[in-house]
Amino acid sequence: MAGMTVAPRRWAARLAAAAGLLVTVVALLIAPATPASAHAVLESTSPAAASIVPSGPPEVVLTFSESVRKVPGKIRIIAPDGSRADRGEPTFNGAVVTIPVDPAGARGTYLVSFRVISADSHPVSGAFTYSVGAPSTPPVDSGTDSRANPVVETAVKVARFLGYVGLVLLVGPALVLAALWPRRLSRRGPTRLAWTGLGLVAVATLADLWLQVPYTAGGGLFDVTGEGFGSVFGSAFGAAHLVRLGLLAASIFLLRPLLARPAGRTDAIILAVLGGAALLTWPLAGHPAASPAPAVSVVVDAVHLGSMAVWLGGLLMLAVFLLRQADERELGAILPIWSRWAALAVSALLLAGTVQALIEVATPQALFETTYGRLLLAKIGLFALVIAVAAYSRQLVRSRVAAQRPVPVRRAVLAELAVTVVVLALSATLVQTTPARTAAAGPSAGAESGLFSTRLSSPLFSMEVEVSPAERGNNSVHLYAYGKDNQPLLIAEWKATAALPSAGIEPIEVPLLRLTDSHAYGDISLPAAGDWEIKITARTTDIDQATVTATVPIR
Repeated sequence: MAGMTVAPRRWAARLAAAAGLLVTVVALLIAPATPASAHAVLESTSPAAASIVPSGPPEVVLTFSESVRKVPGKIRIIAPDGSRADRGEPTFNGAVVTIPVDPAGARGTYLVSFRVISADSHPVSGAFTYSVGAPSTPPVDSGTDSRANPVVETAVKVARFLGYVGLVLLVGPALVLAALWPRRLSRRGPTRLAWTGLGLVAVATLADLWLQVPYTAGGGLFDVTGEGFGSVFGSAFGAAHLVRLGLLAASIFLLRPLLARPAGRTDAIILAVLGGAALLTWPLAGHPAASPAPAVSVVVDAVHLGSMAVWLGGLLMLAVFLLRQADERELGAILPIWSRWAALAVSALLLAGTVQALIEVATPQALFETTYGRLLLAKIGLFALVIAVAAYSRQLVRSRVAAQRPVPVRRAVLAELAVTVVVLALSATLVQTTPARTAAAGPSAGAESGLFSTRLSSPLFSMEVEVSPAERGNNSVHLYAYGKDNQPLLIAEWKATAALPSAGIEPIEVPLLRLTDSHAYGDISLPAAGDWEIKITARTTDIDQATVTATVPIR
């Protein structure tokens, strides 16, 4: 009778898993077919930036280096009198965006501001001007700021980190309970850990979907619209996350019996397939899907992520449960098996990480000269430290000391876990950082090559200053003002100068173009290398103003 009861339950679990898979299939069917690309760069415009044309053009054309997608309401053309000059919705054809314009517009300078989404789900924004007949005072874009709120950008990284943590908490207990857990020990603690991990992955996935709306469109945590959600759900990013949610729902019904007792072989295989498919959704929603070799990058990144989850999850189970509760005989059987698994996981991590680095970094120079490259070097250094500690643990296992004296092994495992938490945080940051292969291609509105960025504070405001490419010659300067609530702040008047006291270069005025109420832009030629002092004065009212100074190293 017991067997007859278990069998229908297993069939019900498999049917429920099939229902979850149906959700996944639907998400896959609605996913758009988009070509592979990465952080798009604006290559050319028609009319050209800062050009003077004899008569008003019927359209403005933006040509990017890669295919881009629309951010609702974030492409605007402002006429000299401050009114909207664009007519109707822009059309997107791969890398070309065409904006219809009223050709009978007034003479003077027009401001074009844009924000689009590259194939790896990251927004690219910028602005430029052109003049009809003769230049005039540039107009001001009264629309919202084109950048995501700093709180949103931080929240995106936190959500990514929580997703990685959840994956570790889920995979470790599931794997150990299925293959290594002694029958005499209670499964309650690891089971709770696994469900916590699954919950964290689900919450992080939902948070990713929510945050992607303000992240791509610009705005605060709750600046979301139905149109924004529609755009996210209709993208490859949204489809990958919906697939992940469907796979999580399907796996619940198979995970429950596995956590309660040793699972049957068929259920374990199905669960492993679901887990492997879920791992693919992380790279499909990020940089790997937009790399020069997307198929290779996606598979390698999934292997990297899975190996990380197996290794860290197993270490966590050892540190929290097995090394505390298992006896010497049990540890003597468990530790050698785990040692082999850990060696395979670490080997896969090293191989996958090497392939990833070759694809995403591309050149040795980019490894040292880009933010992505430097973060990757830090990750490699920490990983080397972890490998050294793991080698010590493996030596204890081989010498059969670990089963008799588990305390030294437990301390080594805790050290591994402590360092790898930092590695996970770096990984979450790398996901949001422009790949070195793109950043090294050259400065642009969307790239980070040679980008200097700092945040300055005053009693009235805080200001983010960005200078690119931070080299001798022409440089772009972006200024963003925020109030004490960290929200964009209205600036009535901007002024900026650049000086190099060490070379006797007196302050040079930086001509600023007001793009929005809280965002100003300027171009300046810096003739020499050195630590330039850029002094910015911002007036918030008729009587209130403050000055901040940034020291910018120019190569």
